[in-house]
Amino acid sequence: MNKFFLILIGIAIIVFGSVILLYSTPFEIESTPVYDKGFTYYDIEKIQKTLANKNIFVSAPTAITDHTINQYCTFFEKGLPRTVEYCTTTAITDIHGNALGNINIGGDTNSPVLAISNIETSTLESNPDEVLAIIEAMIETLVCDCWEEEKADDDVESISAWVDLVHKFYYDSGERGIKSQIDDLGTSKITLEITPKDNSILQTLVILK
Repeated sequence: MNKFFLILIGIAIIVFGSVILLYSTPFEIESTPVYDKGFTYYDIEKIQKTLANKNIFVSAPTAITDHTINQYCTFFEKGLPRTVEYCTTTAITDIHGNALGNINIGGDTNSPVLAISNIETSTLESNPDEVLAIIEAMIETLVCDCWEEEKADDDVESISAWVDLVHKFYYDSGERGIKSQIDDLGTSKITLEITPKDNSILQTLVILK
């Protein structure tokens, strides 16, 4: 059965027959096979080409080698923040050179175990085409181009429909921080988080092997 989770901090509700969870699903990264399967660091080149065709530009990856790695490649396991051994970051800009965010990929030095895109816009309605293009490129490149096939019987028939649903849930929640999790597409766990900031909105896509 397909599983679709929406998470609102402090509130548990039922959405499309799935239980809203107040914690992150545990994820083990210690086993070597997790690193050996799925996407690689070189897949950023595919994302760059895909987004360039839509006038979105992704810089060459830069390795993070100091203590700031925590700012780029932190994720949560069993409710606790975890970091990785190795992390790269890239900057995303639109056709006018305006910053949209970054894409970070991390794991060990040979293979990644997670990818994170942070997209920051002035409002949730700002740059909708660019935001969707980045999310689609990340999922279709790093997980699979199989959403419509694997989600054919689900309530979210496309990546676009999922993003729209998460946006609606954000507004229905009173514009508080939320998370939506897809854990049955390919072999990855996919989470989209929306976090309100003082003068902007941060949308964070996290893909974990």
